[in-house]
Amino acid sequence: MATTAGTPGTPRVLRAMNDRAALDLLVLHGPLTRTRIGELTGLSKPTTSQLLSRLEEAGLVRATGSESGRPGPNALLYEINPGAAHVAALSVGHTGISAVVADITGTVVGRSRVEAESAARGAARPAARLAREAVEGALAEAGLPAGRLHRAVIGTPGALDPDTGELRYAPHLPGWHSRSLLAELSEEIGTPVSIENDVNLAAMAEQYEGAAQDHDDFVLAWVDRGVGAAIVLGGNLLRGATGGAGEIGYMPLPGAPLARGGENATAGDDGGGGLQSLVSVPAVRALAGGRPLAEALSDRSVLEETARRLATGLAAVVAVVDPELVVLSGQVAEAGGEELRRRVEAELTGLALPRPLLRISELAGDPILVGALRSALTRTRDTVFDTH
Repeated sequence: MATTAGTPGTPRVLRAMNDRAALDLLVLHGPLTRTRIGELTGLSKPTTSQLLSRLEEAGLVRATGSESGRPGPNALLYEINPGAAHVAALSVGHTGISAVVADITGTVVGRSRVEAESAARGAARPAARLAREAVEGALAEAGLPAGRLHRAVIGTPGALDPDTGELRYAPHLPGWHSRSLLAELSEEIGTPVSIENDVNLAAMAEQYEGAAQDHDDFVLAWVDRGVGAAIVLGGNLLRGATGGAGEIGYMPLPGAPLARGGENATAGDDGGGGLQSLVSVPAVRALAGGRPLAEALSDRSVLEETARRLATGLAAVVAVVDPELVVLSGQVAEAGGEELRRRVEAELTGLALPRPLLRISELAGDPILVGALRSALTRTRDTVFDTH
């Protein structure tokens, strides 16, 4: 019985699968010869040649010089065509927005930072316009005109509605609570936009190129101006029924007032209570009489108390999730460094709980931007690399 076009097993689908396999190899390894692509995919030389011709014609790959140093004629090298697509990644904080633009290979070609106070006062859609300013600045640095982006991913504090993708609440971000925020952002930036929780994006970055590369079950504890966690089980993010999984900043603990979180949360730095009121940047500075964070954590008593509080919160998470690894990230983790990690580990030792590995993030730059870029590239490649 004949099969319809596009069903599994047809030549068209098989060609598309081979195309995607070759493109993924070029992303992973960089420039490769036709022979090497054939070896890695198991395709014959004629099939590999046809595949490369097809991808060149589609503008997805290009020849980039030749391989030398071997006997015989030099073989052409092929690489992903960087101009096949561009994406934007944005990290939103209470003081402004950072943005990067990258080509389809992941190479960052433009950066921009826009402070919140530079947004036009009284603008009808200040959040979306601020995001547009940041993207426009990154595009300008890259020498790219508007309209060249295939997708943008924005990392923000707060929880997302798992059904609509809209930001449900973000108490630290006044002006980001429109019920049509996604549509406004897409209209201003001129490309499809996705919003993602910033801590979840930081976990994606750790999973891809950070401390969690060798683990499928881990927790990222984000200890910064705000406090949160991303929970990854079996390699997948746990989001929860309402999108609020990992909101440990609101977790009640001895010595902390109950946090009034969710949609009724205030914009205060400590969230009004819970773990966040004990270990966030403002809380640690308050322990040290208002001294700067790095100076505060150089004080042994402040470091010990911060480690004790953090370990108490982590113990509750570990008791429920039982992860292989906990990664500490954010300003407090960065400032406390290995000494903070060691003291948290010592506090957890001896408890009647599983004891996961404990690591400090060593990612360079903003992990939220790294994760947002990874998310944008993954989604864009799924579209652009689909030759079917």
